[in-house]
Formats: sequence, structure tokens, C-alpha cells
Amino acid sequence: MLNTKLKVGDKIFFSGTIYTARDQAHKRLAEALKKGQRLPIDLKGAIIYYCGPTKTPKGKIIGSCGPTTSSRMDEFTPILLKAGLAGMIGKGARSQEVIRAIKKYKAVYFLTYAGCGALLAKYVKKAKPVAYKDLGPEAIYQLEVRDFPLIVGIDARGNSVYKGASTKIK
Repeated sequence: MLNTKLKVGDKIFFSGTIYTARDQAHKRLAEALKKGQRLPIDLKGAIIYYCGPTKTPKGKIIGSCGPTTSSRMDEFTPILLKAGLAGMIGKGARSQEVIRAIKKYKAVYFLTYAGCGALLAKYVKKAKPVAYKDLGPEAIYQLEVRDFPLIVGIDARGNSVYKGASTKIK
């Protein structure tokens, strides 16, 4: 379970299970929830990393696995949070609707370092595709990570690291 006492800007090193999922996987998860179908993964307490790993090089656990732009998942995020999703990892700002849903469901949105996919792969200790394998790199992967570097981008109270950012840029 995530610590909802985490505050925007906090830096942590997460160890445990996360799932990768991008646009198409999110669309399928949301459609399944809307139809009342059983999901291929348990979202209760889960963390989804907005990532589509590259091909795994020989002798490695996973290929480069950097974050993708989170706003592309915004239309699907509220329904996943309602279903029990506890955290998300990505890059970039989120919509006001997503921020309200994060606050309502006491979730956390984490940021991780963009442009560092090869480095982030070193924190992945196990990786296996677990759902929607037909999507290739956009399939849902279960990752076991150790000391994965994260920054709280939006905390469970709805505070955002991006608040006011656009007004400060001139």
C-alpha cells in the first residue's frame, strides 16, 4: 500500500511490484471496467508505470524503460483510480480531472527521470508480460523493481509540482 502521507516533491526509492501500461492497454482496461468484465491484473493497490519497454537485449532483464507522457492516459485514469489503482508513474503534468480523481481516491502520481530509460532498466530485477501480449512493447508487463527513483508529482491531497508552472514561464 502506498503511503498517502507522501508530499509533493518528496523523493523516494520504490521497491516492489509495478505494472507497465500505455495508451492501448489503458483503453482496454477502461473498456473492460465499463463492461463489468474481469481485468487481467488486480488494480487494487497497484502502481502503473506509463512505459513501453524496448526489446530486451541478450543477457538483460529488460530493454530501455523510460516514462512516456502521462497526459495521454488522462481520459482513462479516473475509472482506473475508482477501481483501486493506487499510483501512477510517468512524466509531465496531468489534467484537472485527473488531479481531482487522485485526491478523491487518495492515490499518488509519481514522476521519474525522462531520457534515462537505459539507466532505469538497471532498477528492474524481474520483468514478464502478463496481459495484452498482442500489443508487443505496449503489453502490460509486471516488473519487480528495487530502489526505483521517484518524485511525488501529485500527492494524495491533490497538490501538484506543476501548480503555477505555466504562469512562471516567460
